[in-house]
Amino acid sequence: MASLWGIPLNQIKGVGEKRAALYQKLGITSAGALLRHFPRSYEDWSRTTAIADALPDTPCCIKGTPVRAPAEHFVRKGMVLYRFPVSDGKDLLHVTLFNNKFAAAKVRPGEELLLFGTVTRNGRQYEMAAPQLETAGTGQRIRPIYRQTEGLTSRMIETNMAQALRLLDMDLENDPLPPDLRSDHHLATRRYALENIHFPVDGEALAVARRRLVFEELLLLQLGLLRLKGRTRGETGAKIAVDYTAEYLECLPFSLTGAQRRAIADCVADMQGACPMSRLVQGDVGSGKTAVAAGVAFTAVRGSWQAAMMAPTELLAEQHARSLTRLLAGSGVRVGLLTGSQPAAVKKQVQADLAAGDIDFIVGTHALLSEGVVFHRLGLVITDEQHRFGVAQRATLAAKGANPHMLVMSATPIPRTLALIVYGDLDVSILDELPPGRQPIETYAVDTGKRERAYNYIKKHIAEGRQAYIVCPLVEDGEEETASLVSATAYFDQLASGPFRGYSLGLLHGRMKAAEKDRVMSAFARGDIAVLVSTTVIEVGVDVPNAVIMMVENAERFGLSQLHQLRGRVGRGSEQSYCILVSDNRNPDTRERLEMLHRTNDGFKVAEYDLKVRGPGDFLGKRQHGLPQLKIADLGSSMEMMEQVQQAAELLLEPNRCSEAERNLLDEAIRRTLQTVGDSLN
Repeated sequence: MASLWGIPLNQIKGVGEKRAALYQKLGITSAGALLRHFPRSYEDWSRTTAIADALPDTPCCIKGTPVRAPAEHFVRKGMVLYRFPVSDGKDLLHVTLFNNKFAAAKVRPGEELLLFGTVTRNGRQYEMAAPQLETAGTGQRIRPIYRQTEGLTSRMIETNMAQALRLLDMDLENDPLPPDLRSDHHLATRRYALENIHFPVDGEALAVARRRLVFEELLLLQLGLLRLKGRTRGETGAKIAVDYTAEYLECLPFSLTGAQRRAIADCVADMQGACPMSRLVQGDVGSGKTAVAAGVAFTAVRGSWQAAMMAPTELLAEQHARSLTRLLAGSGVRVGLLTGSQPAAVKKQVQADLAAGDIDFIVGTHALLSEGVVFHRLGLVITDEQHRFGVAQRATLAAKGANPHMLVMSATPIPRTLALIVYGDLDVSILDELPPGRQPIETYAVDTGKRERAYNYIKKHIAEGRQAYIVCPLVEDGEEETASLVSATAYFDQLASGPFRGYSLGLLHGRMKAAEKDRVMSAFARGDIAVLVSTTVIEVGVDVPNAVIMMVENAERFGLSQLHQLRGRVGRGSEQSYCILVSDNRNPDTRERLEMLHRTNDGFKVAEYDLKVRGPGDFLGKRQHGLPQLKIADLGSSMEMMEQVQQAAELLLEPNRCSEAERNLLDEAIRRTLQTVGDSLN
C-alpha cells in the first residue's frame, strides 16, 4: 500500500512544477506533508447573518440576492470599482469590489450569493467592502484559511487540499494509531480527522478531528523523546531496601515543607522499585531542592551506595558542597568536591577516595565526566539546573555506575504540560511551597523617568549594608542597532562615573573567562561589591542572602520566566526584597506581561502565562532538547490531554502491546515527527 508521504506533489491534480516549488518554500514536498499543512483558522460560511444583525468589526457571512449587476467605476489608472446592492429580503447591503473583475463576473441579479466580510454603517446605509463571494449552492460551509506564501494563496491551497484528500483511498491501512488505542481514548480515524480538519462538516466534527490530530502529534512526540533519551525497561538498578528518611529528618535543625517531604518520598519509592529512578524535582527559586537532594542521597548512602551531584558552574558546585556538608553534618555521610580548577594533587586524591569508596557523596562540575573519575559503587546521580546540561552528559555520568538512579533538579518553573514533553523520560515531582521565613519579592514596573528614584532606593539599602543587582540585556555596544538598549559594559562605566561614583561596583557577563566570573561572583558573595552590573549570566548563580534589590533594564526584552528567574536572585534571606523592572515600552501586551510579575511570585503561574503568550521556546533553551515545531497541538492548553498521552505512551512501550505491522507504522510516524531533531531512532 502506497504511503501518502511517498507521493510527490505533482501527482496531485492542479499542482504543476511551478506550484510545487512554491509549496517547497513552506516545507511541503509530498501529499502526506500537504495534508498536514493544517488551517491556521476558519471562516464560518455555514451560518449566515441577517444584514441588520451584523456586529461591528466582526466578519460574518451574508446570504442575499443581487438586485442588479455590478456597476463599473474607473477611479484612476489601476483602480476600478464594482458596486452593486444585495438584498436579504429585509435590508439592502451596498457592496464594493476593488479591481476584482473575476468576482464581479459571479454576480448575477436574482441568483443567491454568499458574501463573507465585515458590515459597516454609513448613516442608514449598510456597506461591505471587498468581500469574498461564492454562489449560495456551493459555498455554505466552514472554510479553511491556510498559512500561505507569495504566489500561493489560501484558496489555491484549499483547492489542492481537496484533491489530496482523494488520495486517502490509497492509504486506508496506514493509520499510525492502533485501533484499540483509538477506542480507549475515543479518537477518530485518521481519515475522518484529516477530512474534517480541512473541510469540517460542522463545529462538532472539527473539534473531534482536532482532538485526534493533537493527540496523535503529542503521542508521537512523547514516544520519540522517550526513545531519543534512551529510556530502558526491564533493567535493575541500585535497589534500596530500606527508607532512611526518618533518620535524615532527625539530623536536620529545621523542618521540611510538605512538598519537600513528598518529593523525597517519591524518590525513595522509585529507588525501592524494580527499575532505576528517573525523576525530575522541579521547584521555584528558593523552594529547597538542595534539602531534597540531601535526603535522597542520605537514603542511597545508608543503603551502601555512592551519590554524585553535577552542577553547571564551579561556584554553584562549591555552594552545594558547603550546603550539603552542613545539612548532613553528624550523619556520617562523607561529602566531597571535584572541580576543574582544583590543584592536580587535590583532584588526584578526590578521585582515589571515590574509587576506594571513602567519599559517599561527591559534588562536582563537568569534571565528574572525565575518564579518570571512577566510582566504587555509584547508585544515585543528581544533576542540578538540568536545562544547562545535555541528555548525553547526563547519560555519561550515569554510565559510571550500574544503572544508577537518576534525579534531575531544576529551578526553572516549567508548566507540567511542557515538563511531560521536555522531560518525557522522567517522572515529575513539584516543590510548590517555600520554606518558612521567606518573604514574597515586591515587584514594580517603572519607566525610565523613575530611574533616578530607583538609584536612590538602591543607595538607601546599600547604606544599610545591603547589596543590589542591575541587569542589562546586552554585553557590549554594537551587538544590536537598537539605540534604546543599554549594554552592560557601557552601563557599568556610566554608573561608575555617575550615579554610583564612589561605590564598589562589579561587572559580570558571559564573555568573561570562567575564572574571572568566579572571582567577581565570589567578591559579590563576600560583600566586597555593593552593586553587581550583569547580563543574564547571573540567572543561575550562587545564593547571596544580602542582595535585596534586582533592577532589570529593558525588561520588555526578557521572557516572563526569565525575569522571574532573575528576581529569584534576591529574596534568598529573611529581609524584604524588591525587583524593579525598567521599560518605556507602551505596548498593552508588554505592560500586561510586566504587571503579571507584580501580581504574583508563583513561578508556575508565571510559566503558564508565559507559555500561553510566547509559546514553549523560552522554556526549552538550547537545541539539545530537540523539540520540533508542533503543527497543531497547543502546549498552553493541552495539559489534560498531555497526561492521557503520557499514559498511552507508557502502554505502547510495553512488549507485545502492538503487532509488528502496527509497530512499523508507529515507528515510521515517529521518525517523521522528529525529523527536524536530527537524532537517530535506531
